[in-house]
Amino acid sequence: MPDPALFRPDAIPEETRRLNAEITAKIEALPDVWSFPAHVVRDRRARGLGPFPPAPKSARAETFDIDGPRGPITLRAIAPAEGPTRGVYLHIHGGGWTLGAADQQDPRLERIADATGLTAVSVDYRLAPEHPYPAGPDDCEAAALWLLGEGRTRFETGRLAIGGESAGAHLAVVTLLRLRDRHGLTPFHAANLVAGCFDLALTPSARRFGLEKLVLSTRDITMFVRHFLLRGGDPADPDISPLQADLAGLPPALFSVGTRDALLDDSLFMAARWSAAGNAAELAVYPGGCHVFQAFPSGQTEQSLARMDRFLAQHSR
Repeated sequence: MPDPALFRPDAIPEETRRLNAEITAKIEALPDVWSFPAHVVRDRRARGLGPFPPAPKSARAETFDIDGPRGPITLRAIAPAEGPTRGVYLHIHGGGWTLGAADQQDPRLERIADATGLTAVSVDYRLAPEHPYPAGPDDCEAAALWLLGEGRTRFETGRLAIGGESAGAHLAVVTLLRLRDRHGLTPFHAANLVAGCFDLALTPSARRFGLEKLVLSTRDITMFVRHFLLRGGDPADPDISPLQADLAGLPPALFSVGTRDALLDDSLFMAARWSAAGNAAELAVYPGGCHVFQAFPSGQTEQSLARMDRFLAQHSR
């Protein structure tokens, strides 16, 4: 169980309070994101006009296409700057199944590659609402299966980890479950799950967060789920809400979340269920951290990123 002191207001670092105020003020000054079509919001986000700062592109990144269930899927790989690849980290980006891209977190993936010896491979899966469920999960499943086949030869390793942020953490767990249940495979050695949305019917923290513009509000979650499930789907289905799944036989996982994240309960609940299923689980809770606060420079961000690096390095030996 996490230390109750982590959730008290006086546990929040002053730097984090200032950062949250700056983020909220920036978002309040922006146009309502839901007044634009998804493709416009994607373009604005790619230019750094949303809540997250723009990320420079890595000169080391290599992009290539693999066969997917409905056409090519683009993968973006960043290898360690020095030394041989010790394994592959399959990364799935966030963005509410609607926004984001594989090339919008290159600095973080470079850091993972250099700190752990893992080649980071990020998936450009199809996005809602143009491509609602099950398109995104299908593409992530296909990318994982490719890594188990041709990817072993390309990267000369079968050591695999998986992870992602927000919707990416959700898709990472769905991918693990699909490999286990549809293919009888449990090939991943670690799961790095950051601020995931694991119950699309909404956990209490997601429902109660309200309209505060601290990166992710209750309204945002509701709209993202609506886009993702545009063609229907039962939130009680474990393929949609992995919190409802049988979680036995999954790899060690690190759950990272801030206490000012609307999806706080998703990580708290999933970490408990992960452990109850007999799996190793670590829960890292950061006082006052907003949704995916790791995208913003701060002392708390460095603390969180360093812990993720240690976790992935430990499980790539």
